[in-house]
Amino acid sequence: MSVYLHSVFFSRSIRGLEPVVFAIVLNLIRPVLALILLVPVMAMSSPAPEGVVSSPNSPEAFASTVLRKDANPAEKGHLVFAELDRRNSGYRDFQVGLRMVLVGTKGRQTERALRIQQLEGEDDGDKILVVFDVPASIRGTALLSHAHRARDDDQWLFLPALKRTKKIASRNKTGPFVGSEFAFEDLSPQELDKYGYLYIGAEPCGGQACFVIDRFPKDRYSGYSRQRVWLDQVHLRTLRIDYFDRAERHFKQLTVADYERYLGQYWKPAFMRMENLRNDKRTELHWLDYEFGLGLDEDRDFSVNSLRRAR
Repeated sequence: MSVYLHSVFFSRSIRGLEPVVFAIVLNLIRPVLALILLVPVMAMSSPAPEGVVSSPNSPEAFASTVLRKDANPAEKGHLVFAELDRRNSGYRDFQVGLRMVLVGTKGRQTERALRIQQLEGEDDGDKILVVFDVPASIRGTALLSHAHRARDDDQWLFLPALKRTKKIASRNKTGPFVGSEFAFEDLSPQELDKYGYLYIGAEPCGGQACFVIDRFPKDRYSGYSRQRVWLDQVHLRTLRIDYFDRAERHFKQLTVADYERYLGQYWKPAFMRMENLRNDKRTELHWLDYEFGLGLDEDRDFSVNSLRRAR
């Protein structure tokens, strides 16, 4: 892929191939935006179902309330994920580096590196900027996304070799993401109301007490029948997700680890691993150098014109 992109970028006949280039690079970048989901989750929480307490005073009290509450499993599952959204909102902006390692069946590794900036939306969705540093053939390539709560996101792609910005129509995809074990669907915005929930119970995981909750994609084109999620009971940190295909076969597993707390309240992971149980391949994500409260500005840092300065 890198060799092909390099040759396309620097061909003298590039102008006639611009639509092809944009399509290839878009498929490389666009889904990375939603990796933010497991880092900071910015989606606005929907109200808890009627009769369900939305948020006790402390994490421990919330865990106790969930364990004691006599509510139906759908209400309890929704309650936990609504609280997860609430806890991960409010820091305004952040920046993080990401190293992606693709590991094949024989141990061969391929790496990519990128930077992500995000600005919380006040009345609408968030604004996210992704800039690639590695491989060299797409260094400086940038994708800007303006998320919306009630309609499709707006996205623009800048290719430095072409010195052009193109608006992209967002579409969900279920195929593999650039040869990794993440599907495009895994990396799309996983907002609260895009799923139904079912509280399964409580059990140990990773040496901690966890809530176990199934979530069911509402999108009829989803490649999954359900996803089973393990979250530690006190901090609601995602520790594991099992993915089931439409035939109810467990075929992928995501492990999340090495959490650290930022600004005294935001728990963010440093490591994720997606394993494909069918082909024994895996993809590792290493999150580096979180920075919060940078004073990012909507017009200066997340406008279409800012893409050319993104390097």
